[in-house]
Amino acid sequence: MAEINTPDYPKGLSFEQVWAMFQETDGKFKETDRMFQESDRKFQESREEADRRAREAEQRMKKLEETVEETNRKLGGLGDSIGGLVETLFAARLWEKFASYPYKFKCAYRRVQIFNDTSSRALTEIDILLSDTNWVMAVEVKGEVNYKDVERHIKRMNIILEHPPAEARGKKLLGAMAGGTIDPDALELAYESGFFALELKGESVNLLTPPKDFNPEKWGEAKK
Repeated sequence: MAEINTPDYPKGLSFEQVWAMFQETDGKFKETDRMFQESDRKFQESREEADRRAREAEQRMKKLEETVEETNRKLGGLGDSIGGLVETLFAARLWEKFASYPYKFKCAYRRVQIFNDTSSRALTEIDILLSDTNWVMAVEVKGEVNYKDVERHIKRMNIILEHPPAEARGKKLLGAMAGGTIDPDALELAYESGFFALELKGESVNLLTPPKDFNPEKWGEAKK
């Protein structure tokens, strides 16, 4: 008869005890595997949720950008309307503000384009141009006049001297800065540059009193 070999169990343990330990270990492996599967499922769900939230955030950002763009467009139009209103307020009988000076302004032109003499290319624009038989005054109008506005108007004056519009040819050129408010540094540069300064007070336009050393006639005569 062949000899039957029986497995060697750990010392002191019966077959039943070893089998019970095996079943317990196998159960723990299965539980661990189930936990891994559950974690993987939750990870996939979390990933899908994260992707969904990312898509929603992207859509909200796109809508926000569209809203900002639309708002800027509307505000830009509003800004143009306000600018036009300010110009209108200043243009109304503006010449009367210079009655104490030797100017006889009777005409006011708005949005006067300055073109290159040879290429007909637009070089700049005068917000308001006051004119009489001997003098013209280029008035730059801003809601708030700052230092750079004055610097740009200085450059504009030189362009007008070289490329005067028909209303200014052969006449002495004056300049002015006009605004709802004028920054103090901008006002100082304006006077140093020979510009008059005007401010809105309510619905009235006030010609500000210049310093005693103010010289408004420094821009010379435009080309004929």
